[in-house]
Amino acid sequence: MFDILMYLFENYIHSEAEVMVDHDILTDELTRAGFHQEEIYKALTWLEKLAALQDTDAYPYFTRVGRKSVRVYTEEETKLLDIECRGFLMFLEQVNVLDFTTREMVIDRVMELDTNYFSMEDLKWVVLMVLFNVPGKETAYSQMEDLIFDEQEGPLH
Repeated sequence: MFDILMYLFENYIHSEAEVMVDHDILTDELTRAGFHQEEIYKALTWLEKLAALQDTDAYPYFTRVGRKSVRVYTEEETKLLDIECRGFLMFLEQVNVLDFTTREMVIDRVMELDTNYFSMEDLKWVVLMVLFNVPGKETAYSQMEDLIFDEQEGPLH
């Protein structure tokens, strides 16, 4: 499923190509690209839920302004987000790429991925996808994009 999300992000969203709205056409294209129907459905559902996170009625806890605090992760979250990933999320908050709301959106989307293995590289892409979908976070998106694509200068953290 994550491969499909990456494919869509790189070919439509990140490349600024026109995003197809018709699910049937998009599903056909993804099938021709070699993806399985069930995985395509999961990826499209994941993207729809990402868009739904903007609905403050459905997710009112995302609208609270978080003060400086430490995020305590559940056991399920720590299984998927290792210490390196959690440290990276904290780093992104400290440099103001993420705030309380976008951090929670990232964690929400990570936990909805259908995977038993999740890497730091995967996390960077989820952060980028979330920031791209949040109005008003263009600067944070640009900063994250710089972090991802400016690999020549060494590690991100």
